[in-house]
Amino acid sequence: MFSDLKIVTGSSNPALARAICDHMGCQLTPSLATTFSDGELRIEIGDNVREDDVFVVQSTCPPKVNDNIVQLCLMIDALKRASAGRITAVIPYYGYARQDRKVSPRAPISAKVMADFIGSAGAARVVTIDLHAGQIQGFFNCPVDNLFAVPVMMEDLRQLHEDRLVVVSPDAGGVERARHYAKKLEAPLAIIDKRRDRPNQAQAMHLIGDVEGKVAIVVDDMIDTAGTLCAGAEALMNNGATKIIACATHAVLSGPAIERINSTEALSQVIVTDTIPLGDKLELCPKLHVVSVAALLGKTIHNIHTGSSVSVLFV
Repeated sequence: MFSDLKIVTGSSNPALARAICDHMGCQLTPSLATTFSDGELRIEIGDNVREDDVFVVQSTCPPKVNDNIVQLCLMIDALKRASAGRITAVIPYYGYARQDRKVSPRAPISAKVMADFIGSAGAARVVTIDLHAGQIQGFFNCPVDNLFAVPVMMEDLRQLHEDRLVVVSPDAGGVERARHYAKKLEAPLAIIDKRRDRPNQAQAMHLIGDVEGKVAIVVDDMIDTAGTLCAGAEALMNNGATKIIACATHAVLSGPAIERINSTEALSQVIVTDTIPLGDKLELCPKLHVVSVAALLGKTIHNIHTGSSVSVLFV
């Protein structure tokens, strides 16, 4: 068995790390994560971690994706060299997850490279939420817990008190996720068929399923430029949906995303989690509603530390 449980965070999402500690009733282990004058990252752990069970909370998210990844690896290395008993990388949002296969000649599989970085740095286990592709778990040579944000989202969705719900997948790849939501909400399932012409641009073509006179819940793992979401919402409105609510775990919201969401009258609300800090985007987009994954991650950390089952959280 390991000694004390310690939670350390980098600079990508310290608010979430503090919320996890508040949920667990513990203190955040002090650490330094800054840069030298030449731009190189500076990492120091401010407490003794010898033989401790250490969890590093760090989303590899925008706007400094690459810095956040390197920072995570350096923190893991610092903990390893400080003789930590076990190091678990808690990565609420796993960057580069969409680059999980070769889509053109002479292209890297970047999601695999990131997994190699994290494993080589010394992570003995990885915890993440809603990977873009579940098979990314196989890129790691250590246990990976890919949690689902469904329980967190359900708390808000059940408060809608709408009778005629339909859960919509924005593409064929998200059908399994949408089916899970549909089962929980006891609602039918619909699918938007889309064609992607080039990266970050997609066009919704036609709808599979019935949304006439229903409240549509569009479920996805992330919202990036919001092109897919807004095109899908327009398609649902054109097919008779009375109200459209979007649910996405990761609010990347890059480029014109905020402008698109604000200008799309078809969308009434966008529910996201705090795996990625939103900052002033919340003020810029009143349609955004954030729910926290702190309790979910806190329970997971507790169960891993005590040797309890993590699978009980996969509901």
